[in-house]
Amino acid sequence: MKRLRFYFILALLTPLCSLTAQQNSQDTEDPSLVGQFQRLEKKSGNYRANGIRYEVVKVVDLNRIKSNIFDSINTANASIKELSSTITNNKSEIEDLNAKLQETSNNLKKVTEEKDSMPFFGAMVSKSTYKLILWGIIFGLLLFLLLFIYKFRNSNALTSQAKTALSDLEQEFEEHRRRALEREQKISRQLQDELNKNKK
Repeated sequence: MKRLRFYFILALLTPLCSLTAQQNSQDTEDPSLVGQFQRLEKKSGNYRANGIRYEVVKVVDLNRIKSNIFDSINTANASIKELSSTITNNKSEIEDLNAKLQETSNNLKKVTEEKDSMPFFGAMVSKSTYKLILWGIIFGLLLFLLLFIYKFRNSNALTSQAKTALSDLEQEFEEHRRRALEREQKISRQLQDELNKNKK
């Protein structure tokens, strides 16, 4: 705002100074409107009539100052219009930039949300939830593996016991069969011996 005032005052005083400098190039006094009014006061004369004091100013000087004032006002108005147009353009540009900034912020928010989430069975979940689900699955699989190992070892021990019992049973059966065979052979020999004795 201060910068705008400075430009306005500068725009107002610049043409005044240049106009008065062109018209009074031979004059080395202050070319501003204030200087021109001071010169006008110095050049003006005064007189009294009926107890009233009057100031006398040359019409040429008054018209010159009036022309300079109107030129300054016109220049100032032109500067004001130009500055107003610049301000309007800047406002529209700022609004466009704000809209683009809002759109960029929304896109950034969306990208950040997508970056911070992971697809899981078609649904977007946050990374922390995804990690929690993933570690839950890993922990569940680990428990299942430990249970499987336990069951396998238990079954393996039972199978080993059954094999050992079967082997023992087979040995006992083999021993029993061998004894039965020996008994049968013994009985057969005895029978044969008896038959042979009876034949004689």
